[in-house]
Amino acid sequence: MDLKLEDLKKYNHIHLIGIGGISMSAVAETLKNWNFKVTGSDATQSDITQRLEQHGITVTIGHDLENSKIADMIIYSAAIKENDPEMILAKENNIPLIDRGKFVGYLTKLYDESICVAGTHGKTTTTSMLSVCFINAEKDPSIEVGGILKEIEGNYRVGNSEYFILESCEYMGNFLKFFPNTEIILNIDNDHLDYYKTFDNILKTFKDFATLLDPNGLLVVNGDDKNCYNLKEFTKANFLSYGIENENADFVAKNISFDKNGFASFEVYKNNKFYLTLSLSVPGKHNILNALATVVTCDYYKISKEVIQASLANFTGVSRRAEYKGCFNNISVFDDYGHHPTEIKATSDAIKNKTYNKSWVVFQPHTYSRTKNLLDDFANSLLDFDNIIVLDIYAAREENIYNISSKDLVEKINSLGKNALYIPDFDKVVSYIKENATPNDLVLTLGAGTVTNIGPMLLK
Repeated sequence: MDLKLEDLKKYNHIHLIGIGGISMSAVAETLKNWNFKVTGSDATQSDITQRLEQHGITVTIGHDLENSKIADMIIYSAAIKENDPEMILAKENNIPLIDRGKFVGYLTKLYDESICVAGTHGKTTTTSMLSVCFINAEKDPSIEVGGILKEIEGNYRVGNSEYFILESCEYMGNFLKFFPNTEIILNIDNDHLDYYKTFDNILKTFKDFATLLDPNGLLVVNGDDKNCYNLKEFTKANFLSYGIENENADFVAKNISFDKNGFASFEVYKNNKFYLTLSLSVPGKHNILNALATVVTCDYYKISKEVIQASLANFTGVSRRAEYKGCFNNISVFDDYGHHPTEIKATSDAIKNKTYNKSWVVFQPHTYSRTKNLLDDFANSLLDFDNIIVLDIYAAREENIYNISSKDLVEKINSLGKNALYIPDFDKVVSYIKENATPNDLVLTLGAGTVTNIGPMLLK
């Protein structure tokens, strides 16, 4: 289905298959806010589906054959297969079908300034930082972000201005369906190899993304990542870069220091001239880069230095990004969404700047294909933790056709001289940590799946 700008008002009842996904739920909430009748279905109940219901959206756990038969339009997520019963029923009843990526692309057409935040890592945090700055600058943006941002009490915001800030995922080339006015590309790394197969295919997709910009648009890139920096060859749009190592970038962070929480303070130079000083309230060197991407974009859109400084100083992060969950027996518990070796290493390096006794990580690998393809990288990324516990692989959208298990990861870590434990049972993980962790230790639950449930179990 191709959707034209004037078409949406023709559809009264819109049904979403896979409504519990972070992006799908934002679409659902946006449509509800625009006074459409919105229903949806998802395989599992979650905090997101419960919040949707609290906001007046009917959510069926399992298949919803009733609403999929009578809806005026159906939006489906990338995880939904052709043989899904609701998809089959919709086709039998000639219900218009549109995938999530194409629908979000349609939304980007509605705004004069669609600002797309892309890259393998850091999208959610950078989208959130940028959103907070635009809100505090009273630019009244619409927002879609892949996490729960407390400043907007959720993962979306419907504004009344020309600005639409959205997290833009490269999986299956989804962001190629968007119509961006500004692109921020944070980094390009090996991921989603179940779909892309090779890094060259990933790189080509980002090049194609850069070509979507017209000459009046803006491309903001990480100048420390040469694959990002080289994207300037694929666009005629305005081009701005930032970095720490690359002193030829337009915006550069200098004189960096960290406090006991791992929070950075640093000076930003624009075109080799002092621009402003920033102090962050989120840990790690990777967040300096996320903040720089935000500064570059805000400067382009004429947001004042004072708003940028105050917004980033007060930004304490988004859900599941090195999020502090609480403390038991003087042991601090953090939770992080990191599910790629580069993300794990960035989180590990950020934690090193904190003050603690011993570190514990409970890691849940995410998807069989990623674990298989990046096994050595995963093992090496976990070595800096003092204690390592590995859960079973979270399958997500996959079947295990890769002959891989978490035991393989544990064996690889052990072969590198570190003692890792395979404990698949959550209750046993909690018991083991409570019996062996000591005061002033730090526990990190890590992964994109259900590992996030362990922190509350420890604190309980």
